[in-house]
Amino acid sequence: MRVLVVEDDPKVRGLLRRGLEQQSFAVAVAADGAEALWRAQESSFDAIVLDVMLPDTDGFTVCDQLRVGGGWAPILMLTALDDVQHRVRGLNAGADDYLVKPFDLTELVARLHALFRRGRAPRPATLQVGDLSLDPAERVVRRGQHMIELTAREFSLLEYFMRHPSESLSRTRLVQHVWDDAFDGDPHVVSVYVSYLRDKIDRPFGRSSLQTVRGAGYRLRDDLAAPPAD
Repeated sequence: MRVLVVEDDPKVRGLLRRGLEQQSFAVAVAADGAEALWRAQESSFDAIVLDVMLPDTDGFTVCDQLRVGGGWAPILMLTALDDVQHRVRGLNAGADDYLVKPFDLTELVARLHALFRRGRAPRPATLQVGDLSLDPAERVVRRGQHMIELTAREFSLLEYFMRHPSESLSRTRLVQHVWDDAFDGDPHVVSVYVSYLRDKIDRPFGRSSLQTVRGAGYRLRDDLAAPPAD
């Protein structure tokens, strides 16, 4: 499996390269955004590990340019900026996952394997699950032609659901990706916000797309679609 590591710090870049190679990855490295874009255009990678802070640009811009150029290798962003706004910005740019420095190499490897299993897939500018649509850039949500007003937290939660359609998401995972890591309250706050979302995206339309998965968490799916065949 081929991985491109984009990191400007020579020490960190070297550690990542050696650590991943010891885990049987084939690793190429880039020290800045321009080199990263060139390497990604010249070669095919199974995943890209992309630092946010680069000397010539930032990882968000690199990620966005890769997606605009049709590059759909899964992207794992690395950053010391640990807040929801930066995570959401990275996801809006087309990143698939987010890891905050300092991190353990075993977690990085586990997340890369998860991205490999997910595979390549285009990330459209507008997210769509059935007739529910969400535009991250314009901050607009619609059910069919009906506009839906959401708070910032509700929007972030729905966006995460829509980036993982039909996938069971635990409360812990949702807290990690939608709330700040400094959040030390009850993870059952997720249930409260799920109820808020249902009151806005489902109940007024007689729908049940945001579902509870017993013992696992929640998932968002097209509730009008035919169930998969056994």
